[in-house]
Amino acid sequence: MASVRSKAVTGSTMFGRRRLGTEEEAPAEAIAERKGPTTAMGASAAAAVATGNASAHAAALADLRSACLARVDPAAIGNVAPERLTREVERLISEIATDRRIHINAREQRSLATELVDDMLGLGPLQPLLDDDSIADIMVNGPDRVFIEQRGRLRLSPVRFRNAAHVANICQRIASAVGRRIDESSPLVDARLRDGSRVNIVFPPLALDGPYLSIRKFGKHALTFEQLVENGAMTAAMAEVLQIASSARLNIIISGGTGSGKTTLMNALSRLIDHGERIVTIEDAAELRLQQPHVVRLETRPPSLEGGGEITQRDLVRNALRMRPDRVIIGEVRGSEAFDMLQAMNTGHDGSMSTIHANTSRDALTRIENMVQMGNMGLPSAAIRQQIVSAVDMIIQIERQRDGVRRLVQITEVCGMEGEVVILNDIFRREQIGEVAEGQSSGRYEISRSRPSFWSRLVGFGLDTGWTQAMAETAGG
Repeated sequence: MASVRSKAVTGSTMFGRRRLGTEEEAPAEAIAERKGPTTAMGASAAAAVATGNASAHAAALADLRSACLARVDPAAIGNVAPERLTREVERLISEIATDRRIHINAREQRSLATELVDDMLGLGPLQPLLDDDSIADIMVNGPDRVFIEQRGRLRLSPVRFRNAAHVANICQRIASAVGRRIDESSPLVDARLRDGSRVNIVFPPLALDGPYLSIRKFGKHALTFEQLVENGAMTAAMAEVLQIASSARLNIIISGGTGSGKTTLMNALSRLIDHGERIVTIEDAAELRLQQPHVVRLETRPPSLEGGGEITQRDLVRNALRMRPDRVIIGEVRGSEAFDMLQAMNTGHDGSMSTIHANTSRDALTRIENMVQMGNMGLPSAAIRQQIVSAVDMIIQIERQRDGVRRLVQITEVCGMEGEVVILNDIFRREQIGEVAEGQSSGRYEISRSRPSFWSRLVGFGLDTGWTQAMAETAGG
């Protein structure tokens, strides 16, 4: 961008042709000049402010916002740093407010400039919530009701949109960024933000109170096992056992309810995967953040408006088996792709992982069986269960409890079958005792002292001693 230095120069800037201050560096090619004489709206708003009319002042600010946006050239601001753009917008607001005789103080000027920049470069009123690391979920139930989950508790946020059209504009911006469409003809969409945060959007006519937007935020940094222990999600011994399970290439299913922390735990487990392995990940909306150098990320594709071109998770799992993976990681199993996942685990892709929605470890196995049957394979239940027993080594059950803390409540091994019944053994199981001060949950872990069914695998990887020590520490504690 060109820069102009003079005592009082008229230059082409981001906000049109205007006079620049002494020694001011002006960014070029930005916003078209649309100045005019003081409007009747501006004059009346200024008079209304002078008499303390709050509604007229709000109308004046809306007029000021529209005037600023009218000068913006979107093509010119795309590469401008947010801090620099904010300063330029503040100058423009001051200039227009002076021309239109709108009384605005410095705090309002900064607030309006930040709001406009968030609308231009970010997600509007949601941007401050996205920047707040203490917020885990953002739920928009229309323009005037924005809820957040903060430290495990839901509460109403003071954030507001201007109207339903403002919410719709933000939703369309999110969907278009990942090549998807959201409108009345296609009113449901799953998407993601640039940082991997998961997004679900529902549009009218399905949404009765305006567009609904749900954002499951991902932290800027993936949590480690040490941090999960500090947060109370598990004990140090449980963390050691899970790290051994990942290093020993056990096939693991992570089970839990919505928002229980399944993906966070999977990201932590994946940190133990050897950097020499080729990993293929399959997701509906890409949100896994693996640290290894050799990761192939695949994402499903919804059907087009004509109804064609859909690529399902099952299609991707089948294709992944032809890509020479060492491990296959499926973000979430929710349909007939469960059969192909079991096939992958049973055909030399040890160490594969997936997540599933279920309330207990045994419920997880039942759900996998039901999902395999959804594929119309015609397999008897006994054959499906035998496949599950051969494929799955461990099930980890995680739960968001009443105090808002996400905790591991079961670590279960799949031992085998007795008749047509799958035999499970809880290596760890959390027993709820009650609640202590401030509603915090209190409980203890019961452990199994028997050797796991995958003991020979631990011996082969030289991890049997570490397993024994971790279980002894738990028993001693």
